Amino acid sequence: MDIEPVISDSRMRITAIIIASALFMQSLDSTIIATALPAMAHSFHIPPLHMSVALTSYLISLSVFIPASGWVADRYGARQVFRAAIVIFTIGSIACGFAPSLPVLVLARIFQGMGGAMMVPVGRLVLMRSVSHAQMVSAMAWLTMPALIGPVIGPPLGGFIVSYTDWRWIFDINVPVGIIGVIAVSKFIPDIREEGRGGKLDARGLILSGLAMALLMAGFETTGRHLVPLGWTFAAYAAGLSACGLYWRHARHHPNPVLDFSLLALPTFAIPILAGSLFRIAVGALPFLLPLMLQLNFGFTPLASGLVTFTAAAGAILMKPAAPPLLARFGFRNILIWNGALAAVAMSLCAAFEPSWPPLVMNALLFAGGFFRSLQFTAFNVIAYGDIPRPRMSAATSLYSTIQQLSLTLGIVVGAAMLDLSTTLLHHPTASKLDYAIAFITVSTIALLASPLCAALPRNAGEAMSGHHPLISSRQLSSRQPWRLNRWRR
Repeated sequence: MDIEPVISDSRMRITAIIIASALFMQSLDSTIIATALPAMAHSFHIPPLHMSVALTSYLISLSVFIPASGWVADRYGARQVFRAAIVIFTIGSIACGFAPSLPVLVLARIFQGMGGAMMVPVGRLVLMRSVSHAQMVSAMAWLTMPALIGPVIGPPLGGFIVSYTDWRWIFDINVPVGIIGVIAVSKFIPDIREEGRGGKLDARGLILSGLAMALLMAGFETTGRHLVPLGWTFAAYAAGLSACGLYWRHARHHPNPVLDFSLLALPTFAIPILAGSLFRIAVGALPFLLPLMLQLNFGFTPLASGLVTFTAAAGAILMKPAAPPLLARFGFRNILIWNGALAAVAMSLCAAFEPSWPPLVMNALLFAGGFFRSLQFTAFNVIAYGDIPRPRMSAATSLYSTIQQLSLTLGIVVGAAMLDLSTTLLHHPTASKLDYAIAFITVSTIALLASPLCAALPRNAGEAMSGHHPLISSRQLSSRQPWRLNRWRR
């Protein structure tokens, strides 16, 4: 039986806010880059759509290195790993600012992703191990609230920098935040270790999983983009699927695989993984599609574009204090089903945007969409860890974070691919308003598919964390069977 940690609410808030400094850097970095993509493309003399590789290269790096984050934290201590990750991320940011070409920028983004791969998952692991089940909803809200400041100030700040200075300055913003984060971690974050993984690092599994994700993402990124010969794209898909199969076979017989899929035997972990992946694919496409449409199709300046898109993050911040009472009133299952549907509909409304619309109308719709999406993410992120035994928390964090980043990467790839496909099929010289509308409708439909999956959650899922107690019949209670974590392995 797990022993619940004892931590005061004030200490929980301090820990969450410090860890959130890492999420702040990452979220600020991603949103500010999205606003600056057209200017960066002009500087490198390439088509704007090709700049998606600057986003996906970072996310691929995350997906490759995140699987090892839990083992590294257990082996070397969470504080040391978290602090070193912030340093690597900050150095990578500086290198991005000096990149003379797109290939060099991609290499710098990959190095930056190595830091991000350890930074966010290890920070979340520290928090999950530090709080009780009853504190998880509040802790996650405190963790993500400061991080959401990044998406709020990122678009307008990026637009201002691009409009009045040089886009390279957008990467230097991470430097003071990184320095403050290192000092705060050293002073306040405890050195948490737990013998959850044990043994040596599953190096073979790490190599196979990394190859699988990197090759598949390379295939997605080059599909229909005319960046490499078509045969290379098919070869990347084939090699990636082969690596997936080899990892699956390897992990089924390894005592401590780097990605432990046996955790998917828990429904409260498996459903947030599967449904959350669909939802994140859609959400991952928005920061790529929306700034491009506003700037390249509507004719907005980077600053005007940022002043429109930042309202989605403002809605997300407003949601955070509302999350605990909403989850207590309706429960995780109802929130994930119905709020997820509302969030998908809100995303689809971007397809209706017109250049003639007043910015205030677009702001209002994006604000509402940000509220729904943030509530959905909070519910997914909390319920996923509700039934995980604490000794296996690091394994769960590695798997959850890997699939999370893979889904966000797919979102950018799907958004760019749909935009390129529509432009090609409709014989448009450049992406038109219709092409963007088709892309938005496609990714919104993907998000909507998550709601039926969430209906498979037990009605009382996460009641110890939310305080919601649904009425359950005695027949439902008697039919429940315990879930075993070892059913997946032979």
